[in-house]
Amino acid sequence: MDTQVWSQFIRENWLVIVIGLVLLFAVVNLVKTVLKWAIAIVIVAGLFIYSGVTIDQIGDAVSKVKEGTVDTLKTEAQEVMLKEAKDAVYTSHGDGTFTITTPNIEVKGKAGEDKVNVTFRGVSLGQWSVNDTLGSFINEARKAQ
Repeated sequence: MDTQVWSQFIRENWLVIVIGLVLLFAVVNLVKTVLKWAIAIVIVAGLFIYSGVTIDQIGDAVSKVKEGTVDTLKTEAQEVMLKEAKDAVYTSHGDGTFTITTPNIEVKGKAGEDKVNVTFRGVSLGQWSVNDTLGSFINEARKAQ
């Protein structure tokens, strides 16, 4: 979302925005039922539709933020893996699965498979392919067992 576009929109449509806000405050202050929230939502949605912001654009913005956050968490998790590999506790289960835990990371997987589940500070980062960093983390944890 470009701030220059928003400021240009506000300059061009300030009267419509003011009327919408006045209607919104009037509805919220005068109507005392559930209907007021329905009317308020319609007014806000009308302002968004009038501004040209579409649901697809909002969805794209949310997706970009989500992808950026996950990528940042993955990078941070890999850095923490390298630092905490010496403190990792490797637990082998009887069915070929294993769990590696550190203060910030939990890795669950099955021996010989390429995918493992990674949890970083309580947030699941999904399934990862075993790359160089993850492979060395797993090997280091096995050695410390």
